Amino acid sequence: MIGPSASVHHVNILSDAEPHPGAQVVARIAALLRALSTTMPEGAGTTELARAAELSRPTAHRLLSSLAAQGFVDRDQRSGRWLLGPELYLIGSVAAERYDITGLAQEHVMALAEATGESAFLSARRGGETICLLRHDGSFPIRSFVLYEGKRFPLGVASAGIAILAFLPDDAIERILAQAALEEVHGAAHSAAALRARIAETRRLGYAVNPGLVVEGSWGMGAAVFDASGQPAWALSLTGIESRFSADRRPELGRLLLDHAHRLTRRLAAR
Repeated sequence: MIGPSASVHHVNILSDAEPHPGAQVVARIAALLRALSTTMPEGAGTTELARAAELSRPTAHRLLSSLAAQGFVDRDQRSGRWLLGPELYLIGSVAAERYDITGLAQEHVMALAEATGESAFLSARRGGETICLLRHDGSFPIRSFVLYEGKRFPLGVASAGIAILAFLPDDAIERILAQAALEEVHGAAHSAAALRARIAETRRLGYAVNPGLVVEGSWGMGAAVFDASGQPAWALSLTGIESRFSADRRPELGRLLLDHAHRLTRRLAAR
């Protein structure tokens, strides 16, 4: 099932008023592939993908069929569901040499989970979104499943998205807040004013806190990881139930997140 995060409600890149038809086709294909990437490994039907990408069903089917002919998507002949195709795997394996940091980050994600007992994650920024790349569960038996590998959130939603957004340049933040419609999809806690206050708090603390704003009772904390140019490109985060993120414990969790985020940033700079 595809949730709101798979759609492009927050940035209207699919408008029929798009002045360049070629760019419009690329945007539509990108929206379909992003939507499909959130459904792995079970895939999705044409109607689901069309809804997520804000396309008509015939348009979505035509584009998916063309992508299938090139190997970018595949279709299960029994269920009729679409899946990412082998050509994307081959392209991704080449891109991974430049962009994939999961090998370096995995030990930090595991260490955070083991030290805290919570679920720990690595998320990456992709344009106006974050996408979860790694998850490792700690020993505490009650877990939150708001975040999982492949899950996307707009920047400003969930602790990883706040941690990254807070350390972007001010003009970039204002551009994202102006384009996004987070309040409409995620509620008043994600209004521009509320996000500015959360950004200020994150800059003051060094880490972001999500006090159950995505799912009630499910808390999260995140710290940004920076690329070689000093831009926040990834985030390490923790999620769990509210009682595990008490006011007394949050500073300890924040110190752990910042320590691992700084160490990972240094390792990436030396790579």
